Amino acid sequence: MSLAADTPGFLSPTGVEITFVLVGLVTFGAALVTVTTRQLVHAALWLVVALGGLAVEYLLLTAEFIAWVQVLIYVGSVVVLLLFGLMLTRAPIGRSPDADSGNRWAALAVAVASAGTLIWVVVDAFRTTWIDLDGPAAGSTKATGQSLFQNWVLPFEGLSVLLLAALVGAIVLSRKAKETDPAAGPDPAAPHSGEQGEKETR
Repeated sequence: MSLAADTPGFLSPTGVEITFVLVGLVTFGAALVTVTTRQLVHAALWLVVALGGLAVEYLLLTAEFIAWVQVLIYVGSVVVLLLFGLMLTRAPIGRSPDADSGNRWAALAVAVASAGTLIWVVVDAFRTTWIDLDGPAAGSTKATGQSLFQNWVLPFEGLSVLLLAALVGAIVLSRKAKETDPAAGPDPAAPHSGEQGEKETR
C-alpha cells in the first residue's frame, strides 16, 4: 500500500515528466514555424531548434547515445548542409514568394494523412512488444551501435550519399545562375571584342 502511495501517478507528474512535456511543446511549435514560415533562412534556423528539442527529449528518456547522434548528425551536419545550400544558391534572405505555392490545404491534408499512417504503422508494429526491465539493457550505447551499424548501415550510408548529392546540386545550380546572370556583366578574364578583332586582323 505504501509502495502504491509513493509511486507518482498520472495526476502527480514528476519534474522530468513536466520538462518532457514543455520541451515537446517547444519542439512542436518550432516544427510548425519551420514548415509555415516564408523565409528560408528562418526555416533552417527553426529546424535547428526542433532537432535540438528532440535531442533534449532523448536525454530525458536516458538515451544519451541517440541524443548525441541527433546533435552531431542532424544539427551539426544536415542543417549546416542546408545553410550551405541556401548560401550557394543565393536564396533570398527576406520573404520568398516561391516558398508558398498556394496549396496549403492540400499540403495539410497530405501531412495529416502521412502522420496518421506513420502512427498506425508504429502502433501496429510495437503493439505486442514488451521490454524486459530485468534483462540486459536494450537501449545502451553498445546495443544501439550494433543495431545501427549491422542492420541499418546501408540506409545510413545512402542518406550520406543523398546529402552529398544535394550539396553538389546546389553548387551546380549556383554556377549556372552566375553564368546566366545578366547583371554580372562580362567575364573579366575573357578577351575583349576589340582585342579579339585586332588578333584576327593580324
